[in-house]
Amino acid sequence: MAPRALMFQGTGSDVGKSLIVAGLARALANRGLKVLPFKPQNMSNNAAVAADGGEIGRAQALQARAARVAPSVHMNPVLLKPQSEIGAQIVLQGRFHGTAKAADYQSSKRELMPYVLESFARLKENADFVIIEGAGSASEINLRANDIANMGFARAADVPVVLIGDIDRGGVIASLVGTKAVIDPEDAALIVGFLVNKFRGDPSLFADGMRQIAKMTGWEALGLIPFFPEARKLPAEDGLALDAADLAKPHAHIKIAVPILPHIANFDDLDPLDAEPSVDVVRVRPGTPMPGDADLIILAGSKSTVGDLAALREAGFDVDIAAHVRRGGAVLGMCGGYQMLGRSLHDPHGVEGPPGATPGLGLLDVDTTFLTEKRLAVVQGTSADGASYDGFEIHKGVTEGPDRARPFAYFADGSPEGAQSPDGRVVGTYLHGLFVDDSQRAAWLARFGGKTAVTYDATIEEILDRLAAHLEAHVDVDRLLTLSR
Repeated sequence: MAPRALMFQGTGSDVGKSLIVAGLARALANRGLKVLPFKPQNMSNNAAVAADGGEIGRAQALQARAARVAPSVHMNPVLLKPQSEIGAQIVLQGRFHGTAKAADYQSSKRELMPYVLESFARLKENADFVIIEGAGSASEINLRANDIANMGFARAADVPVVLIGDIDRGGVIASLVGTKAVIDPEDAALIVGFLVNKFRGDPSLFADGMRQIAKMTGWEALGLIPFFPEARKLPAEDGLALDAADLAKPHAHIKIAVPILPHIANFDDLDPLDAEPSVDVVRVRPGTPMPGDADLIILAGSKSTVGDLAALREAGFDVDIAAHVRRGGAVLGMCGGYQMLGRSLHDPHGVEGPPGATPGLGLLDVDTTFLTEKRLAVVQGTSADGASYDGFEIHKGVTEGPDRARPFAYFADGSPEGAQSPDGRVVGTYLHGLFVDDSQRAAWLARFGGKTAVTYDATIEEILDRLAAHLEAHVDVDRLLTLSR
């Protein structure tokens, strides 16, 4: 078939766009189509390294996996990574492009549109179907002038749009009909239909609601999608998912505490641990003490290590972590968390703010210097205990010091990675995706008398297949193909 495309936009953030695109990508791939996901602009500190060496949003990496294709930087040409006082980092076609405050970025977006359209064209050349995800809300008319993420892109690329509303949050009729009321008529003309997501209960009770929305908007009703509980087990795109992540595990006997700091990044590193029934991953927010019975404290990645270190101290978590170590507890720092564990953090080039130095937590005998160049790499190897890993690195910084003589891991070429304290209870690493590897996760749980009960990669594949079947049952997928252009 000739290459076709269809865009999915939302009435707001977190209406389920990313997962619907992932599920449809798997459904269409199951039909034998070569599907490529695309998101013109994403804002997330959960990133992945693509097969072609650049950085993309984690959601697009999951969508590529759903489509059974290798992730590419062209699937997410503009990635915004919020930082502290210097605004957001702009990643363009996988590479660092600069930083900008919100107002400055809005005025510069029109300069990025050619790159967005170039990436889209590259995907179209190599696909049967490009499935596109919008960002945030389609009705942000205050940002429409320079938009590259929603209707601005759809209009420039001449792509039809399906609008998604979330009934779970309430007001779905008003949000869909209201979108039609406020957007430009030429934008509204691009919308060919709508989906209502996260429905609970008897679908016949909302049949009239679907008809009313169709009547008032002139858009076609394409599906009422029941709530899909397993969605929470798939890698999350943004911080909103952290609020719903803690579920009771009455039979868990390993407790892992994770401070939730303002610029936490790549927290999907925790997902494989969350999937284990024996592990209780406790998100600890400022104002809440660190649990005294935690077996392990994990300091996750950060988009602003210095800023998050200050927030950690302000919350008193530094005192709690020091007490945990004195009691014989274990600590793992991942990427930014690794940098925090050292004696000092040096920022001579002003990468994270004004140039200067900041004292670290002093739990590892290492020092970090921030660099202007970012390391992006897909890596494999084994940890010092012989367990395999398969992950990636995204960081601006070099960490050196005596505790580097005790590496946490080794790359495939035998070079060392990370650091450990002399007693091995404090560990730092730049590796992301560490716990996806079942043997690596098993080695960590064994430290605390636990075992793995989950084959993580296989579980993700099974959930994607079930999500695809769920959408095939409740969405008119044949009609979507017909409406695509």
